[in-house]
Amino acid sequence: MQGNFIYHNPTKLYFGEASLDFLKDELKHFGERVLLNYGSGSVKRSGLYDQVVAILREGGKTIIENPGVMSNPTLEKLHEGVRIARENKVDWILALGGGSVCDYSKGVAASAFFDGDYWQHFWLDGNQPAAEQKVIPVGCILTMAGTGSEMNGGCVITDAEKNYKTGHVFDSRFMPRFSILNPRFTMTVPLDQMKAGIYDIMNHIFEQYFSGDDDNTSDYIAEGLMRGLIVASRAAVKNPQDYEARSNIMWTATWALNTLIKCGKRQDWMVHQIGHSIGAWTHAPHGYTLASVSMAYYRRAMQNGRHKFERFARNVWGVDSAEAGLEALKAWMEEIGLPLTISELGATESMIDDIVRTTNIFPAGYLDLTPEDIKQILTESL
Repeated sequence: MQGNFIYHNPTKLYFGEASLDFLKDELKHFGERVLLNYGSGSVKRSGLYDQVVAILREGGKTIIENPGVMSNPTLEKLHEGVRIARENKVDWILALGGGSVCDYSKGVAASAFFDGDYWQHFWLDGNQPAAEQKVIPVGCILTMAGTGSEMNGGCVITDAEKNYKTGHVFDSRFMPRFSILNPRFTMTVPLDQMKAGIYDIMNHIFEQYFSGDDDNTSDYIAEGLMRGLIVASRAAVKNPQDYEARSNIMWTATWALNTLIKCGKRQDWMVHQIGHSIGAWTHAPHGYTLASVSMAYYRRAMQNGRHKFERFARNVWGVDSAEAGLEALKAWMEEIGLPLTISELGATESMIDDIVRTTNIFPAGYLDLTPEDIKQILTESL
C-alpha cells in the first residue's frame, strides 16, 4: 500500500428482504419534519411509497413531499428542492428511489443552509461546506443498484441549459446516516436500467483499479468484486427475478464506491467525466454512456499501464495477455447487452466538439488527457 489515507464511513446499512422493517427504529434519531424525495412514480406503482409513508406517519413524522426527481437530476430541480427544504424548515431528508434520488438528496442537504451560490461554490469550484455549516441528515431507501450513492458523499447534477453534467463528492457529514437495501426493490426497475447499473458498478471498480503498479490490498478486493459481478450479472440478465444474483449485484455496488477500494490508489475517473458529458448531450442512461467509450479509453490506457492490464486479464478473466483481457471484457459487455458505441446512444459526429468542450479533465491513472485525446476517443467510439 502506498501513500497515506484516512478511511471513515459513517453510513449504517440495513440489507435484505426484511430491511424496511428497521425504518421505524431509525425514526427516533431524526426530527419531526421529513422531506421525502422520490422519482416519477415507480415507487408508487410498486407499492413501496405507501409502505414508507405508513411507517413515517406511524412514527409521528410530518411529510413534505418532493416528487419528480429525474434520473439525471437537474440544477433547476436542485433549486426546487432547496426552496422546499428552506420554506418548510425540514429536519431531515429521506431519499426513496435510485442513486439519482440519493445523490440529489445530498445536494439539497448541503445547499439548503449555504448562503450564496451553492452551484458555483460546491460543483463548479469544488469546495466543501464549512465546518460550522448546518447539515441536514439524509437517509436512503434504495430501489436500484449501481451508483453506490447509498454509502458515499457523491452528488451528480446536470445544468440542462448548458448541457453540463458534473459531480461533487461531499465530505462524510453528507453520507447517508442510514441506507435500506432490499434487493427485491431493485426488481421493479426496467431491464435496461439494471444493465446500465451493472456497468456503472464495474466502471466504478475500474476507475479505482487501473492506477499504480504496487502490491495493493485494494486491488485484490477490487478483483474479487469484479469476478463476483460478472457471475451475478450473467445470472440476472438470464433471470431478472433471481434474488441471489440481484442481491450480489446490490452488495457489490455498495462496496464498489463506498471509498474502501480507493485507499492507497491514485484513481482514474476520466471515463466517468467523458460519460457525464455524453449523458448531458444525449440524456442516455449513465452506465450506458460509460460503456460506450470504455473500449477506446482502456485500449489507450493499456499502453502505459500494461502491467496492470495483464494482471486484470489473469486474475479477472483467466486469460494470458492484456489484449485478451480487454477482448474478454468486450465479449462480456456484448453478452449482457451493453452499448459499445456512442452512436447507439444518439450521439453524432457533429456533437463531438461540444462533448469535448463540456468534459472535465482530471489527472488519470495511466493517461493524462488533452481535449484532442478525448476527441479521438469519442471518434473511435462512434
